[in-house]
Amino acid sequence: MSDKDKIEAAVFRRLLAHLDDRKDVQNIELMNLAGFCRNCLSKWYVAAAEEAGDNVDYDAARERVYGMPYGEWKDQYQKEATAEQLAAFSKKD
Repeated sequence: MSDKDKIEAAVFRRLLAHLDDRKDVQNIELMNLAGFCRNCLSKWYVAAAEEAGDNVDYDAARERVYGMPYGEWKDQYQKEATAEQLAAFSKKD
């Protein structure tokens, strides 16, 4: 593994740790502000695995990104989106 790959892997792990520390930040907020969310990271993880010739299913990728099974995270941390958040999200299309 090259130094660049090691650095990028460390940055990814730090991003996941940061998101884990900020469970209060909802996916819709991330989507509205940054254009990606934890689910996007999970999809990118699956795509990168496929490019590397590996097979990682979406649920396994989400568990890696969320730090627990998605349903568990959703039950514990996901809040109902507000009307304002939904309106902002629908304007992005």
